[in-house]
This record gives sequence, C-alpha cells and structure tokens, in this order.
Amino acid sequence: MHKQSKIAGIVLAASAMALSGCSQVNELLGSEESVDYKSTVRGESLSIPPDLTQANTSTQYRAPEGTATFSDYAQGNAERAVASKDSEILPEASGIKVMRDGDIRWLSVDRPPEEVYPRLIEFWGDQGFTIQSQDPRTGVIETNWAENRKKVPEGWLRSLLKIVDQVFDSGERERFRSRMERVNGATEIYISHQQMIETPAGDEATFRWVPGKEDPNLNAVMLARLMVYLGTDVEQARTLVTQAEQGVDRPQVVTSASGQAELTLNEPFDRAWRRVGVAIDSAGFTVEDRDRSSGDYFIRYLDTDTGIKREQPNIFSRMFGGKNTTEADQFRIRVTEQMSGTVVTVLDKSGNRDTSQTAQRIIGVLADQMRVR
Repeated sequence: MHKQSKIAGIVLAASAMALSGCSQVNELLGSEESVDYKSTVRGESLSIPPDLTQANTSTQYRAPEGTATFSDYAQGNAERAVASKDSEILPEASGIKVMRDGDIRWLSVDRPPEEVYPRLIEFWGDQGFTIQSQDPRTGVIETNWAENRKKVPEGWLRSLLKIVDQVFDSGERERFRSRMERVNGATEIYISHQQMIETPAGDEATFRWVPGKEDPNLNAVMLARLMVYLGTDVEQARTLVTQAEQGVDRPQVVTSASGQAELTLNEPFDRAWRRVGVAIDSAGFTVEDRDRSSGDYFIRYLDTDTGIKREQPNIFSRMFGGKNTTEADQFRIRVTEQMSGTVVTVLDKSGNRDTSQTAQRIIGVLADQMRVR
C-alpha cells in the first residue's frame, strides 16, 4: 500500500528512537476514535497580540502587606499553595453554553473576547497545531495543516519498531478555523475545519491531494475539548455538546429566479448572519472585516474559473506553507432582513451590487456549504 510504503526512512527514524518520547493519547470526546494531531508545518512560537495580553496576577513575588511573624507568613504561603494546587486539578467554569442550529454547534461564553482570544491561541497549540494566521480585529484564528496520527494504521511493523512518526502517513490532513463574535457582552465561538485526502491519480502510480468533506462531528469534538480547556469537566462537556438542542426548522436556501446572485433564507437576521458566517469559514474565504450592524462580511475570493491564467502554487505547496502569488479580489457578502426572511447578496469592493459570474459562484459556494441545494 502507498500509505505504508515509506519504509525508506526507517534507518533515519531508528537513529532518532532514543530522542522520541511517548505522546499523550487524547480520546475523542463522544466517539471511539482517538485524535492526536501533529502539525506538518513548523511555525513560530504562538504569540498573543500585545493589546490582548492580561496582567500577571501571580502573587509569588509580591511582598506581603502589613506586619506578620515569619511563621505566620510561611503558614499563609503553604495554605495558598494548597488552595492553588486544588484549583488546578478541576477548575470550575461557569457561563459556558453549547448552542446548536442544525449541524452547527457553537459556544457562548460569558466572558469578553479580550479574555477568550489568548486562551484560543493557547488551545490550538495544546492540540498540536501551529498557527497560520491570526487576526484579533476579526477574531479569526486559522491553524496550519496537521495530521491526525491516530489514523495511522497499527501494523506489526509499527508495533515492533515504535518509530513510525517519520515513516508512515495517514494520507489525511486537517486544518481548523476558530472565529469569535461579540454578542450582548458574551463571546460566541465557532469552529470549522477543512480536510485534504491523498488519493490515487488515474494511472494508479501517482497520488494527489483532493478536498475532503467537512465533518460536523469533528467540529463538535473540538468544541468539547475547548470547553474542557476553559475549565469544564470532561463528562459535562461531552454531555452538553451531545445534548445541545437543535433548531426546530431547517433553513431553506434558494437562488433568485431573476438571475442575480442572491440567496433567500426563510429565517430571521440573527440566524441567517450566523449561518452565513459559518459557511464563509467552511469555504475558507479570507475575512478582512465584518459589520453586523450593516450585515456585511468583507472577504477576499480568488476566482479560478474565469479562464484567466493565474500563477498559483500547487495544492501540496499551498497545504504546507507555499505563498500564493495571485491576489484575491475583494467582495462584500451582505445579509439583509427582508419581511419574514433574509436575503444574501454579493457586492463589489465599492459596495455596489455585483452581478458577475464570480458573484454567482460565490453564492454557489455558500449554498454548498449550507448543504442546501
């Protein structure tokens, strides 16, 4: 098999056996399958934007106030150390709810985005990812591609050598995007992912990477892990994600009969804004800004179906850090409440209605991501 044929690296891998350690096995919340991501891209150390850092509240080096004997001071330090240790075992977290609309789940956290954003960056690093891009202005964090090492087959050779990290390959890659919304003093967190799968080409001798399908259950898994990272008990996180109430009506999306690029959603603005945002995330559009008051998402989209030759890196280069030499065009996706429903249209960068074929394709991508034809 192709995915188990990379034995040529065994000699090099064997020399690194002494340096390899045991990785912690993280069980997939709500499923029997395990998840253990390892980024395929080396990245810089995770950083928190300066305007979002929080002051260090540690009292380790703070001088005690007032007067006290040394024995009283030592006893107080011992008591604080015990209390601190106990709080780290199972930190309590309140004000975290799991919301659901169809296949979409998201977290509602009773904390401001300024507190949540740094924790999100730390969370993705803890899950084995490096960060490809982060934008505190839009609240979007996107990881690099990573491999789920728990999908690598467990063969006799792997069990014997115990060095397969550099030898075997699962043939699958995922990357995740998390997005925050500030809503009524709380923070809503959405997680989506993209997948690439290595498949045989027509001649069966070569292989290529093709897009896979987004798995809503995997998004739910990451939400549950994020809840645990923010301080929720594991069992409680699993229960909340599994039992999140689903919306009663599934939205219907239709393309305008006039030939213009628009979608009509039979649902109120709040729900439509949320679904369009998740569709944009899943499609991998670059979000430069958004304005909920006007219903606008400011995006960049590279249309590859115009017939114009564009110099772009191949899919393997794009997956593992190659830079795109072609600049994507700017568009606005506008969500407008209209009578009992909502209309989604595409505007150009000047704010005028865009009736081009590219706008039609953007609407088609959104409709596909909403899984409604």
